Amino acid sequence: MIIVTGATGQLGRQIVERLLVRVPADRIGVSVRDPQKAQAFAGQGVRVRQGSFDEAAGLAHAFEGATQVLIVSVDLMGEEAVRLHRTAIDAAAAAGARRILYTSHMGADPASHFQACRDHAATEQALSKAGVPYTALRNGFHASAAVQFLGHAAASGSLVLPEDGPVSWTAHADLADAAAAVLADEGRFEGPTPPLTSAQSLTFDDVAAIATAATGRTITRTTASDELFRDQLLGNGVPAEAAGRLLGIFEAARAGEFAAVDPALAGLIGREPTALSAVIGEHLSSDGGH
Repeated sequence: MIIVTGATGQLGRQIVERLLVRVPADRIGVSVRDPQKAQAFAGQGVRVRQGSFDEAAGLAHAFEGATQVLIVSVDLMGEEAVRLHRTAIDAAAAAGARRILYTSHMGADPASHFQACRDHAATEQALSKAGVPYTALRNGFHASAAVQFLGHAAASGSLVLPEDGPVSWTAHADLADAAAAVLADEGRFEGPTPPLTSAQSLTFDDVAAIATAATGRTITRTTASDELFRDQLLGNGVPAEAAGRLLGIFEAARAGEFAAVDPALAGLIGREPTALSAVIGEHLSSDGGH
């Protein structure tokens, strides 16, 4: 049985949906914190069990009978994230899974400027020591993050962010397709995958131009100093640690950590990856242009 964790989250939910197209529902199980939120999957024949990364006993039940376990990374950073991932890895190994998969990130490296990439590197290290074959899906930077950074620029006409560098913004839907393809074709990758990215690396100058074309309203990209950006975040109530980690994204982008593009994703999904312009256009149309 293929077990997917975090199946009610944005990425995990789409992975299960794509997996249902490829394998019978009775070969799929999900481990979720709140089974009530996964009842739509249960209605399709997917096994739904409660499991939380901070409770090893519950994971043992959720992972029972697993042939493969896909660990979807938690929405946290720092030591707590790595600790939770290690708990899930240990539980998957104890359950007898013959392969453990993990949603890692392009640029995963202990020396990354971005905390999340350092966390992914530490998790990959734990995977390599688990004694079980593993696959680390090195996903491209989520295109939804570019949309979040775009924020209200479509309404204000101004995109004010720190100096950046090119990023291969990648759609959740494409990464979900890729994960489902790898799960359905067990053993396709051993260890870390190539970067699973869109076909282009784009800066926020490009993002502003895309949003301008999508809205018909000029959106100007202005570079703020790191200090000003941090102060604005703090002024908006963002905790200092979180502000520093957000700034780390721009530091890493400037260092070229997210600039790679690779054909691996297109090969897995059998088509060209979704362009950032399509993601932004869909967001702006659903958001009424604001």
